[in-house]
Amino acid sequence: MKKVFLILLVAVTTGVFSQTSDKEDLEVIQGIYGKSKKELAVAYMAIPEAQSVAFWKTYDEFEMERKALGKAKVAIINDYASNYAGLTDESADKIAKESLKNNADYQKLLSKYYGKYKKVVGAVSAAKIIQFENYMQTTVNSEMQEAIPFIGEMEAIKTK
Repeated sequence: MKKVFLILLVAVTTGVFSQTSDKEDLEVIQGIYGKSKKELAVAYMAIPEAQSVAFWKTYDEFEMERKALGKAKVAIINDYASNYAGLTDESADKIAKESLKNNADYQKLLSKYYGKYKKVVGAVSAAKIIQFENYMQTTVNSEMQEAIPFIGEMEAIKTK
């Protein structure tokens, strides 16, 4: 039964991830929390009116850059899903390096915007939005990880 489930999972995963859009991570958040990411951020941050315009302008700039990284992450996952059954050393190396670079780029983006947020709302609120972003990213990563099989998972089930 587990073998059949994993075969179906790979088939579904390939189809699901090949149909993703640049809103994929936002749709995951919407599905989990029943609210948009920005609605959650607004409720969580409670930015004072005097700082609100500058903060949300900075947030929207961050989101534009973050969405590009999210789109790249989805492309990496699509590549993995498409090549899972015939993964070679070369394709695994390419996917791993792209994934590591994407993660590093995301951390650089957070660092860049921490400084921008800090100028607008101070260090406490800047740290708060970074903590929120890390939580959202972890949630999305967890959901995506649950949807894709580990390397060699299908082969391990076949031998049991």
